[in-house]
Amino acid sequence: MPAIAIIGGQWGDEGKGKIVDLLSEKVKVVVRFSGGNNAGHTVVNQFGEFQMHLIPSGIFHPDVICIIGNGVVIDAAALLGEIETLKQNRINASNLLISDRAHLVMPYHILLDGLEEEARGSGAIGTTRKGVGPAFADKTSRMGIRVCDLLDKESFRKRLGFVLEYKNSILTKLYGTAPLSLDELYQTYCEYGERLAPFVRETDVIVREALERGDQVLLEGAQGTMLDLDFGTYPYVTSALSGGVSLGLGMSPAKITEVAGVFKAYTTRVGGGPMPTELKDEYGEILRERGHEYGTTTGRPRRCGWFDAVITRYSADVNGFTSAAITKFDILDEFSIIKICTAYEIDGAVYTRPPANSALLERCQPVYEELPGWQCNTSGIRRFEELPPQAQAYVRRIEELIGCPACLVSVGPGRDQTIIIRPIP
Repeated sequence: MPAIAIIGGQWGDEGKGKIVDLLSEKVKVVVRFSGGNNAGHTVVNQFGEFQMHLIPSGIFHPDVICIIGNGVVIDAAALLGEIETLKQNRINASNLLISDRAHLVMPYHILLDGLEEEARGSGAIGTTRKGVGPAFADKTSRMGIRVCDLLDKESFRKRLGFVLEYKNSILTKLYGTAPLSLDELYQTYCEYGERLAPFVRETDVIVREALERGDQVLLEGAQGTMLDLDFGTYPYVTSALSGGVSLGLGMSPAKITEVAGVFKAYTTRVGGGPMPTELKDEYGEILRERGHEYGTTTGRPRRCGWFDAVITRYSADVNGFTSAAITKFDILDEFSIIKICTAYEIDGAVYTRPPANSALLERCQPVYEELPGWQCNTSGIRRFEELPPQAQAYVRRIEELIGCPACLVSVGPGRDQTIIIRPIP
């Protein structure tokens, strides 16, 4: 059976949580393979509305194994809080597994994230200040602490003592803040380790065995392609592409047979960085209010704009999307005219691919084509053929511009508010 990757095709917040929750009915394993609790997936189902930051959105299906892979950096306190929230809502979290190789977000990461943002001043990136960037930096510089370290208290104390001495030096000498206590951190994280121990496994083995049995595996990406460290709008980046599955899970890329890109019917972004189609007028405000465009993690208002086909086609190319899931389609219901950005222009030069230089991308002016709106309520429609002709034409135009067929259109937050155009295997 195939492994299916669900990847955000814009700057994140595309509605991946709903898509994963919907598809989890048909799979045996759901894996989160990248990011940290700076990501947030909102899921609305029969249990209520939930904001998931670390736990895969498939957790609401009791027969599905949900895995946090080694490519995720984990804030232990935040994860335990999510588990407790699920329990309070009578949702069983015993099907959750955590990679023993996953790195931890430590308190000094969170402190440094905020201090570094303040030091950048007007050039601040706009991070969520959850410590995710510094945690990934420590992973790369071989100063990280992993989940498996918590399970060996003696070696953990030695490891923590070495790392904390270095971090305290930065906190006190560079930023003039108080040092963190080794004893307090050690005791707190030993307790976290004891509470997390029942969930810890060699998750790469579990996934491999599931695929060998013929079980279908769903791979849940975090954030979006334009936040990828290499191919996103650097330095305003954080996440990984579909290719990150191999590193973030320990699975051969040959096992991935379907890569579904998730796209809003318009464009949003949180934080700093270029966004060529951003609308700073009444239309942007209408999109924000109708779409409830406020960050799941931070509550910050999202920047809103028309659909940007330049970044979405680029995203489809670098990820190898085989299908597209279009979300929040109903938010466009009342517009008489809808615009799509098909190219950028700078000083007379036309770009059909986003330039790597973010300063150059900041200067890009969108080249729009206009399509007629449908101006009727689509939230109750369940068949593509029943959509107004203008709405069908909008979907087909997006397919042409992205370069892959649409598999579904979401017309509301509920599971049932979904138009299936073709099933994902």
